Amino acid sequence: MPTHEEVFEQVREVLVDALGVDDDEVTADATLTGDLGAESIDFLDIVFRLEKAFSIKINQEELFPQNVLQDEQYVQDGKVTDKGMEELRKRLPHANFDKFDADRDVNNFGEVFTVEAVTKFVESKL
Repeated sequence: MPTHEEVFEQVREVLVDALGVDDDEVTADATLTGDLGAESIDFLDIVFRLEKAFSIKINQEELFPQNVLQDEQYVQDGKVTDKGMEELRKRLPHANFDKFDADRDVNNFGEVFTVEAVTKFVESKL
């Protein structure tokens, strides 16, 4: 079983390759969208590269569950409801929702995906 640091370094390599960023930009608290410039199409590439790098299978919506944000029982007026937050925490136990929970604006949801969150997700799959 690789150490947390080994997994982090491999995730860093994946993100550098997928997003064309420098390795010093890929810090644990860097967000994929805000800090590293990832767009929705990049998430497919990131998942593919993580699967290949770690020999794991990642099901659609497992790492980036966008379908929750499109369900009106979880989102109302562009804000994630309490039920939505509960569902997101259940589906993404590796993510830190503290900052997002303050405003719950779906447009800011990408900020939940930090390099550390991806690293913890991969660790859970190994």
